[in-house]
Amino acid sequence: MSALDALLARQPVIPVVVLETLSEAVPLAEALVAGGLPVIEVTLRTPVALDAIAAMAEVEGAIVGAGTVRNPEMFDRALLAGARFLVAPGLTERLARHASERAVPFLPGVATASEILAGLDHGFTRFKFFPAMAAGGLPALAALAAVFPELRFCPTGGITAATAPDWLAHPAVACVGGSWLVPKGPLDPGAVTRLARAAAALRDAGAPGAAG
Repeated sequence: MSALDALLARQPVIPVVVLETLSEAVPLAEALVAGGLPVIEVTLRTPVALDAIAAMAEVEGAIVGAGTVRNPEMFDRALLAGARFLVAPGLTERLARHASERAVPFLPGVATASEILAGLDHGFTRFKFFPAMAAGGLPALAALAAVFPELRFCPTGGITAATAPDWLAHPAVACVGGSWLVPKGPLDPGAVTRLARAAAALRDAGAPGAAG
């Protein structure tokens, strides 16, 4: 099993975190780890994101990655901050070449068959299906998976606690990305831990969608 497959199989839901306040980084990571979701994606959408990754990477048990990686420069800055995996919303030729030359788990974003083919040209077989709901939802993913049965996906974008089980039941889905785990507003670590525990229980390790 590759390092990326091991990450995707670690838990059914990967929290997708947008952090506006650096002081919340460590308690948020601690709450997610306590809830059984140690693999955490911090999106590079805010000024504090890189510092948050560095801080959260020091939390025992946390496996912190960077999301919204749009170019090689962001890729390298995230690695320097301590990110252990990288997630992109799409895939350009320049980013694909850069990522393929580095021994770090990388999940490029796709929404169409043409984008998948471009990723396959660079050796990628694990993808972020994004934006999942806006790109056609589970029927669209199922159609793509029928054409590319060797691939596994992490759908992200518009998925909720209520709809996640439907996605996870599909054999092409290794895990899903979820932003519902960190409700908007002041951080409530207890609430985050409760949501994380519920998400961690969505699928047993041997479920059909486990990466392999």
